[in-house]
Amino acid sequence: MTKTASTSTIGVNLGFLEFLALIFITLKLTGYIGWSWWWVLLPIWGQIVIFIIAFVVIVIYAAGKDTPSARRRKP
Repeated sequence: MTKTASTSTIGVNLGFLEFLALIFITLKLTGYIGWSWWWVLLPIWGQIVIFIIAFVVIVIYAAGKDTPSARRRKP
């Protein structure tokens, strides 16, 4: 009886902003840039802000669909 070893791979999918944040953090820790930590971590905060803006736009759009005037216009 032959045993086969199962291999598992752990993949990390980094988007552009995560990759950029890792580069900035590395440069900051090695002393190549003297930026404030606010600027270094800006790509991470940018993702959160984009998500919040998208969420607010979707909520406003969904709320506008359920108004009484929108229901009267339907045939």
